[in-house]
Amino acid sequence: MTEERFGEFVLVRRHGAGGAGGAGHVAELALDRPKAMNAVSTEMARSIAAACTALGADRDVRVVVLTSTHERAFCVGADLKERNSFSDADLVRQRPVARGAYTGVLELPVPTIAAVHGFALGGGFELALSCDVIVADGTAVVGLPEVSVGVIPGGGGTQLLPRRVGAARAAELIFTARRVEAAEARELGLVDVLVEDGRDRDEALAMGSRMAANSPVGLRAAKRALRLGHGLDLRAGLEVEDAAWRATAFSGDRAEGVAAFNEKRKAEWPGE
Repeated sequence: MTEERFGEFVLVRRHGAGGAGGAGHVAELALDRPKAMNAVSTEMARSIAAACTALGADRDVRVVVLTSTHERAFCVGADLKERNSFSDADLVRQRPVARGAYTGVLELPVPTIAAVHGFALGGGFELALSCDVIVADGTAVVGLPEVSVGVIPGGGGTQLLPRRVGAARAAELIFTARRVEAAEARELGLVDVLVEDGRDRDEALAMGSRMAANSPVGLRAAKRALRLGHGLDLRAGLEVEDAAWRATAFSGDRAEGVAAFNEKRKAEWPGE
């Protein structure tokens, strides 16, 4: 495993040594501001965006797992202590920096998995919602409480949550600002996989390894089709899918995948 820091508060770990399996192609993006329960400051937002830019451009990365180094929290959202010192002009200047963190995760071209334990509130839950799959343990508490402090979810929450749970359920959760504990969160679809306490990171990394064993060309194309096709009418969505299929059909990965299947061996993906 190798490690690289992006600023003071973000750590990227590359797991394994690669090869036919997927472990070496899984990157862990760890939120690492434990003294503030990973509250997202301006500096931390810049670091998240920078890490996502680097990971998205790295063709060796097939899956990104978003984790936390804090034992009791995934991320408690925006740094309200910092915000309390802002003038209106400061807030205007900070807005694109903050957005860059959330869109950085959302626009990663590879599958993304959030590993959530403890508090994932406000912007913290929005970072998780920006991922394709959310794995949570029994200690997880999620929610979008922004209206209780006079703002609205501004990291994608008003758009991502209804896409997960429907408009009415999202409205109830956002308008009440209530916190939802793990069992109910799983029941409502706020998280996708519920595991034993303390197992969220391990399960997310294991899931990432299973994903990363597959074609990198296929993974990126499948994610593109899923994201671009969502919300379109069926006919338009099928055109998006067809374009993504064509991007894979004539690739080296497709040729290798078919050959490996017929030869009953593990594929050695060329990634192109």
